[in-house]
Amino acid sequence: MSTNEVLYAVSDHIATITLNAPERMNTISRVMLNDLSAALLRANEDTDVRCVILTGAGRAFCAGLDLREAKPGSTSGIANDNSTRTTLDLRNTPPTVLQAMDKPTICAVNGGAAGYGMDTALGCDIRIMGQSAKLAAAFVKRGVVPESGGTWFLPRMIGWAKAAELIFTGRTLSAQESVDWGLANLVVPDAELQATARAMAAEIAANAPLAVQASKRMMRMGLNETFPDHVHHVYLQLLPLFKTQDMAEGMRAFLEKRQPDFKGQ
Repeated sequence: MSTNEVLYAVSDHIATITLNAPERMNTISRVMLNDLSAALLRANEDTDVRCVILTGAGRAFCAGLDLREAKPGSTSGIANDNSTRTTLDLRNTPPTVLQAMDKPTICAVNGGAAGYGMDTALGCDIRIMGQSAKLAAAFVKRGVVPESGGTWFLPRMIGWAKAAELIFTGRTLSAQESVDWGLANLVVPDAELQATARAMAAEIAANAPLAVQASKRMMRMGLNETFPDHVHHVYLQLLPLFKTQDMAEGMRAFLEKRQPDFKGQ
């Protein structure tokens, strides 16, 4: 990563990725977009990382795209050149990288998550929100659609009717409303947000990482499979896990009534 607009740190098998432009409420610039993708890919490829926390610096998680760089007709919302694009390269954009990641992701929503920021939070597996945080589905109020995954995530997460209500009204949900709607896992006092997210990440990281990652792959595949096809794929995924050192360690630890020491092997 070439700038400090996205911070990356790893400790105790947990990668923390921080959007770091608090002076503009972490709005997504072209540089931040690229650096966020690079950080997510780095975490997913690092065998030492077992869980990822995504959060923001300052008083907002992400207030959407940086409108200083946006222009009408730009498919990404970020101005790249003066040409009119008719295709969109999705291989290395944050929403598609998040969707394809095997490592579990937790979004610690430390403030407003609006537009692109809301979609990015929804792209994570788990959302923990500070008490003052909000999810703002303000796309139609700006004359656009949820451009970074919202129209895919929301009907699957909360059903068609509730997704329609949220998207068509452009409503802003408080942290507690986000939990009530099924869009967040829990709300904690702002001062406890990072510690709570890290505690959950540590709980995930203590489990067999290959099994956790395989479970996430199976969940993702199951979104588009019939039940018989899915059961078959789960069985095929289970076979290599039987041969891992971690599975043997998990069984030994259970029989010996102790905590397992998993190596990711």
